[in-house]
Amino acid sequence: MIRVLIADDQEMVRMGFRMILDAQDDIEVVADVADGVSAVSKARELRPDVCLLDIRMPGLDGLEVTRQLAGPDVTDPLKVVVVTTFDLDEYVHTALRNGASGFLLKDAGPALLIEAVRAADRGDALVSPQITVRLLKHFDGIGVPKSQAVPPSEPLTAREMDVVKAAARGLTNTEIGAELFLSLSTVKTHLASVQGKIGARNRVEIAAWAWRSRVVS
Repeated sequence: MIRVLIADDQEMVRMGFRMILDAQDDIEVVADVADGVSAVSKARELRPDVCLLDIRMPGLDGLEVTRQLAGPDVTDPLKVVVVTTFDLDEYVHTALRNGASGFLLKDAGPALLIEAVRAADRGDALVSPQITVRLLKHFDGIGVPKSQAVPPSEPLTAREMDVVKAAARGLTNTEIGAELFLSLSTVKTHLASVQGKIGARNRVEIAAWAWRSRVVS
């Protein structure tokens, strides 16, 4: 079972998300809270597989909660998906920089919500289609000389580069495997190796690195 914590200051939203997720055979909502302070406390207590966080909440906002639960200084980070009404680039960039595994708009629909939870649990990332293109343009390296992009600690193999390019296009691990004729475990092995070489914490950062380095365009 994928154990999920929901944090949103609107009770109707929490109830709706709980109903959608609890109806799935492989997902269980273990807690829902109405503010950021409770979100941090409950998440650290329960260690859910995935945390669904709204951005605008009392106490601590969802971006700060994300940083405390999944940020670069967290020793054992949790997986966070930010779900918000506000389609602002600064929110997207901050959430992903703070360690979020996904970013969804609340009008994305039940199917995408469910898939975002499953994707985060298996180490994939899902970003609402409405903002994906803008996000990639933000990372496209325009105006940044390629020589200034952070180089890997050691060269990526040809296969690792293939996997990076596919991940940067938004493919899931399963889709990468199908496209490159690789097993799921091999895809994960390549991604883990790439993370170590470029200092990335997740596949979102791998994709960002690929765009900044102009591996994809």
